[in-house]
Amino acid sequence: MQTIAVDPRLVAYCGLYCGACPRYLKGRCPGCHENHKATWCKPRTCCIENKVPTCAQCKEYDDPMECKKLNNFLSRFFGVIFNSDRRANIEYIQKKGVGKYAKKMAEKGEPTFKRK
Repeated sequence: MQTIAVDPRLVAYCGLYCGACPRYLKGRCPGCHENHKATWCKPRTCCIENKVPTCAQCKEYDDPMECKKLNNFLSRFFGVIFNSDRRANIEYIQKKGVGKYAKKMAEKGEPTFKRK
């Protein structure tokens, strides 16, 4: 099994952990922050415009899941396909911070918390 790096810079704007993503680990994706072609990603664009590292630090919404940029049809679709719990990702980052989230996900070897 490949060792997964603990790197807070690999936490995507939407709360996924790129450092444990199979595409990132195989060198087929540079990760969210370095993927300058990902202009289609609304959470990424919004976070860059508002100068926040992730949706967990959003000042516009008390509950980031109310944001239609983060919680839209495409993200819900991918959430079902990848069994991803974005709310759990965002809440963990809000409570424990980006660094502890990166460590937790690297230890789990997963890019996201799974839905229960």
